[in-house]
Amino acid sequence: MASLNTQSRKHARKQQIRPLAGSLLALAIGFGVATAHADDALPKLVNKTPMKVGFAQTESNNPWRLAETKSFKDVAAKCGWQIVMTDANGSNSKQVSDIQSMIAQHVDLLVFPPREEKPLAPVVLQAKKAGIPVILVDRDVDQSVAKAGRDYITFIGSDFIDQGHRAADWLVKATGGKAKIIELEGTTGASAANDRKKGFDEIIAKNPGMTIIASQSGDFARDKGRQVMETLLQAHPDVTAVYAHNDEMALGAIAAIKAAGKQPGKDIQIVTIDGTKGGMDAIAAGELGASVQSSPFFGPLACDVAQRYAKGEKIPTWVKVSDRFYDKSNVQQSMQYGY
Repeated sequence: MASLNTQSRKHARKQQIRPLAGSLLALAIGFGVATAHADDALPKLVNKTPMKVGFAQTESNNPWRLAETKSFKDVAAKCGWQIVMTDANGSNSKQVSDIQSMIAQHVDLLVFPPREEKPLAPVVLQAKKAGIPVILVDRDVDQSVAKAGRDYITFIGSDFIDQGHRAADWLVKATGGKAKIIELEGTTGASAANDRKKGFDEIIAKNPGMTIIASQSGDFARDKGRQVMETLLQAHPDVTAVYAHNDEMALGAIAAIKAAGKQPGKDIQIVTIDGTKGGMDAIAAGELGASVQSSPFFGPLACDVAQRYAKGEKIPTWVKVSDRFYDKSNVQQSMQYGY
């Protein structure tokens, strides 16, 4: 009897332990869920002066990038920023290491244009893990890896697909819906290049008389654009139009077209994106047909977003920039917007 009673007591204790274990497991799961939600929270930004801000530029080999960098330098004092600036010289790996160095320096805020979507996404997560908020400007990162509103505050930039649409719409009208087009693409893997191609190609596909006969990257650089255009002109002497993803490549293409004994703006229509002073001068000279502006002046916008975020305001995941459009009808009165 004594043995039986002992077994009964053990069984009763087990029955009591099971609900307790279940409760502990549920509590542990609850903590796990809470931790996961906490991990999804964006780092906070303390509104202080000076605020140490890291700005990691992709390269400084063209007017657009120089104007973007100047925009941040100009706004720093007004915004109460102490800026740490770097230049990746066109290298994804250098931009990543530049940003990692800023994380190690414990900057208060990181602002940068990711050179390419995929290589720069992981470093956004590294910044988040270190408790440093991030604002992306001009170009975005791969949303499947790092997501706006969850892993970084926002993307400030233009609608690149719409830019491609506007460039294509102009070219369709300028050529009467009939053209053999060479497309000079931007940096492979960059969100600007991907979306400007997508937008342009979508409109061209709807116009049977318009054909893209060749498409190749000129890496957003003038001399590379010139070299690529020289090669493609030899392979496609029947080309009648060029779409360049930025003004620098368009200006390189103009040089190549002239060297081939053809007249840009007459023998070959050219449309581009950026709105640099060089591009606008080429429009005024009749060599470039049109340019969709892509504003590089992100400094004041980034300052405003950072200040609002520090105050606890809800920031949209995309702060969209409005862009002008330049052609022969308005270029002379729009020269003050060139850079």
